[in-house]
Amino acid sequence: MTDIAALLDQMTLEEQVSILSGADFWSLPAIERLGIGKLRVTDGPNGARGGGSLIGGVKSAAFPVGIALGSSWNPDLVREVAVALAEEVKSKGAHVSLAPTVNIQRSVTNGRNFECYSEDPVLTADLAVAFVEGLQSRQISATIKHFVGNESEVERTTMSSDIDERTLREVYLLPFEAAVKRAGTWGIMASYNRINGTYAAENAFTLTQVLRDEWGYDGVVMSDWFGSRSTAPTVNAGLDIEMPGPTRDRGDKLVAAVQAGLVDAATVRLRAGNVLRLMVRTGAIADHRPHVERADDRAQHRALIRRAGAEGAVLVANDGILPLSKGARVAVIGPNAQVAQIMGGGSAQLNPHYAV
Repeated sequence: MTDIAALLDQMTLEEQVSILSGADFWSLPAIERLGIGKLRVTDGPNGARGGGSLIGGVKSAAFPVGIALGSSWNPDLVREVAVALAEEVKSKGAHVSLAPTVNIQRSVTNGRNFECYSEDPVLTADLAVAFVEGLQSRQISATIKHFVGNESEVERTTMSSDIDERTLREVYLLPFEAAVKRAGTWGIMASYNRINGTYAAENAFTLTQVLRDEWGYDGVVMSDWFGSRSTAPTVNAGLDIEMPGPTRDRGDKLVAAVQAGLVDAATVRLRAGNVLRLMVRTGAIADHRPHVERADDRAQHRALIRRAGAEGAVLVANDGILPLSKGARVAVIGPNAQVAQIMGGGSAQLNPHYAV
C-alpha cells in the first residue's frame, strides 16, 4: 500500500503543484522521478468516449442516457450498467469516468435533462448510489457532477443559482450527499455556475464546510472543463484539480501564490494528497503502460443496452393522435431534422458501435 504522506514528503512544491491541473485535455502529468503514473479520465455519463473527438474517436458502447435509466426506477439495473461502463472505461485506458450527472430536472427547457435521472432528489440519490457503487467496484472512479446548482444551461458559466439553504440541502445537495455517505464516491466535479453569488469552484461553503467538514468527504474535487477562474481562491476553497490542461491558473502561478503567502504550502500538500489518494484507489499511481484505446464490442454489453433501454421505455397514452390519417403531412424542423441525435450531445456524445 502506498504511503501517501511519505510520498508527499519526497515531492517538491513544484511537483505537488503539477498534479493539481491537467497535463492535457484528459490526463494529469506523471512524475517519473518518483514513479507516479499518469491519471486518465474520460467522458461520459452513457459511455466511455476516450481521448478522441466527440464523434470521431474509437468506437464505444452507447448505453441509455440518465433520464432513461431514471425511468426504469431500478437501482440494480443502474448498478449493472455502471459495472459494464467501468469495463468500457478500462478499454479506453482511463481510470476515471466523468459520471454520473445528478442535477435535478427542475425545468423542461434544460438542454442536459437527458443526462440527469429525475426531477425527484430521492430517486436521483438512490440511482446515484447504485451507479457509483457499480463503477468503483471495478476500481474505476466516479466523478459525480455538477456540484451544485447546475440545473440550467443558459449562461451556465456566469449565472448564479440563488437557493435558500434548506432547499439547497433537501433538493440539490441530496444526491451528492448520498453518493458521498452511502457509496463513498472518489470524485466530484464542481459546476460552472455561481452559488448564491460565488463560483462553485471558489465556494468554500459547499466545497469545504458541507462536503468535507460535514460529510467527511476524502476524495477529489475537479473543475468542469475551463471552469476554474482563479488561482488562490479555488485552491483555498477546496478545488483539488483544474481541468483541462495545460494549466491556466496553477503551475507557476500557484507556486508564486505560495511564495507570496496567498496560499499556504500545507494547503497545496492537502490538495496533492487528495489527488494521490485517487491515484492509489484507481491504480493509476503504478500504471506506466503505453496509452491504448480499444473498441471492445461485447455481446453482453449489447444485450444489457437493449434490456436497459426496454426497462426505461415509458408508455404514453394515445389520445387520438396515432395513427396519422392518410395524406397528412408532418413538418420536422431544426438541425436534428437531418442529423440523428441519438445520445444528446456534448459530454454524452461518442462514436457508437452501431445505431438503430
